[in-house]
This record gives sequence, C-alpha cells and structure tokens, in this order.
Amino acid sequence: MDLNNITQEEFESIEAYLNHSLSKDDLLIFEKRLQNEEGFAAKVDDIKTILSGIETQALKEQLDKFHAEMPSTVKDTDVFEPKVKYLQWRKIAVAAALIIAAGSFWFLNRNSNEQLYAEFYSPDPGLPTTMSSTDNYEFYKAMVSYKQGDYKNALSTWTNQLKTKVANDTLNYFVGSALLADKKESESISYLKEVTNNDDSVFKNDAFYYLGLAYLKNDNLEKAKEYLRKSDFTKAKDLLKKLN
Repeated sequence: MDLNNITQEEFESIEAYLNHSLSKDDLLIFEKRLQNEEGFAAKVDDIKTILSGIETQALKEQLDKFHAEMPSTVKDTDVFEPKVKYLQWRKIAVAAALIIAAGSFWFLNRNSNEQLYAEFYSPDPGLPTTMSSTDNYEFYKAMVSYKQGDYKNALSTWTNQLKTKVANDTLNYFVGSALLADKKESESISYLKEVTNNDDSVFKNDAFYYLGLAYLKNDNLEKAKEYLRKSDFTKAKDLLKKLN
C-alpha cells in the first residue's frame, strides 16, 4: 500500500465518499473521477482498507488522534500553512501505513478466516439414533444430545467410553466433532487426527475436512490447506480455491 501518492484533500474526499457524506454535486464529480482517472480507484481501495482496519478500538483511537492533528482550514494567502498541512498529512500517512502493516493485516486476515470458517462449517449431522435396535444404548443416547446441540452431555458420555476404547474411530470422530461444534477447535484436533490415522475408518474423509476447518479457525493456513487437500469433498476443494 503506497499512501505517499494520496494527498490530504484526496483522503478527506475518499473518506467522505466511503461514509456516504458527499453532496450530490460532489458525488457526481467523484464518481466521474473514479471512472475516468487512472489509478484513482486503487487509491479508494487503499483508504477503504485503512478505514476497515481501524474498526478495532485501538486503531480507531489512533485515527481520531490523526484527525485531531489535521488543521480544519487552509488560507489561500498563507504560503507557509499549506506546507505544514502537507507535512502533517505525510506524517499521518506514514503512521497509518505502519498501523496497517503491523496490525490491520492480521486483523483483516483473521476476520477473513473466520468468515470462511462460518461459511463452510456446519456440524456433522450425526448417526441415525435407532436406540431400540442397538445394544450400545449410552452411545446413541449421547448422539441424541449431540443432535440437540447439547455437546457437553454428549462429550461426557463419549469421552468416558473412549477410556476403554481408545482407538475406536467412531468415538474419536464424534468427540472431535462435538468439540468443534462446541467452539473448542484446538481440542478437537487430536481426536480428528486419530481418525485420519485409521485407513479403514469410514469417517476418514470427513475428519480431513473438519481438521482443515479447525486449523483455519486457528489461523494456521498451511495446516488447513494440508488437510483440506486430503479430503475428497467438493466443499473442501471450493474452500481451497478461496484460500489459494
């Protein structure tokens, strides 16, 4: 992002445009410039990035400080004041660029990851709960709790069963799924990995996909891509396209 080619007047005009506070006449002039002037749209995008990045409280406070430093008027007859204002804008531009580089990239990137996670994640629907025809009553009773969104109750039963069936892929998969649904992404990873190590597991493909999502939520893009590539799901491939 190069802020050195944006004047203070342009900054204020673009900010007003993005805030929908331009008059009708000024808006027409601005939109014509946006359509006809080469490079102006890029400037608008740069300022939009800055304004998006400062939505966190710390960065918003910095921008308020920058605005407070800006003189409100410029006298045409004053030779020195415009130069001072120009230098102040350069100072603001440099400071804003540093803030974007140090903090906003992380903020926006994290925000993007969370949006993608929300778009592609939905809890595993679980298994059919035909408890009357099964000997494993407790497992399927917990499955009912899981389907009802009572993840803590389901986890209590399944983790207890795992103590005697450590390598059981079904238990590992649904413990991992319940933890993921309960917003405990980091804790879900070890259980889902256990499933992926079992070549005979019917849940292996699902586990790869949910592992990719768990790492995405934790902002580990390399690991997210690694596991998404191993899943045959169409939505895994669609998510990879957005991450690449």
